[in-house]
Amino acid sequence: VVAQGQQAGHHPLPVPRHPGAEHVAGEHGVPDPGVPAGLLPGVRIEAGPAVAGNRERVMACLLALRDDPALLVRRARAGLTALAGCPEAVSPEAGGRQAAVGFCFGGMAALALARAGTGLAGVVSVHGSLATSRPAEPGAVTARVLVCHGAADPHVPLADVTAFAAEMDRAEADWQLVMYGRARHGFTHRDAVPGAPAAMPGVAYDRLADERSFAAVRTFLAETLAA
Repeated sequence: VVAQGQQAGHHPLPVPRHPGAEHVAGEHGVPDPGVPAGLLPGVRIEAGPAVAGNRERVMACLLALRDDPALLVRRARAGLTALAGCPEAVSPEAGGRQAAVGFCFGGMAALALARAGTGLAGVVSVHGSLATSRPAEPGAVTARVLVCHGAADPHVPLADVTAFAAEMDRAEADWQLVMYGRARHGFTHRDAVPGAPAAMPGVAYDRLADERSFAAVRTFLAETLAA
């Protein structure tokens, strides 16, 4: 999700655009369908029609992007460029501010943008991967950073969390990390429940973590886009 502030003091949370979380719009007070006033529609990195729906190909595509941060950043920046071309967009010169919000792989993409020094006001990663083969250089991260992480996430171990914290400190970033006790990976995915057809190991919905993370994102965006 990419949000662009348009109206001073009015920056509600954008409609989520990640698989498995379509429920969030209504349950978190965001109009659905549509995009709230003050925000532009989100953009997302797609694998393409030959890949979508095929888990093996999807994972191969995601792993390839994970292992090539430069390619991931180029794709994500292409989305930002497309968003900036929307007639509703407000240019940075005119006071427009952008923030990237990503879930899971999208969280990794948002952090890659921040590490690369992309001119965003803020980035948010919700149960996203934190490890990287290209850590941020000192002074490179100009965006504010929020990470919402499940403390029991087996896909993002504590070693990755502590390494990320050290990386952000070395980069002199303005960052914060919120951990939700007992929450596992994908804690915003309402359909990730035991017995579900597409259930994955280590992935589980957690209502409290879901609600609390969206409250944190709302606060973060309100502060970041109004700054």
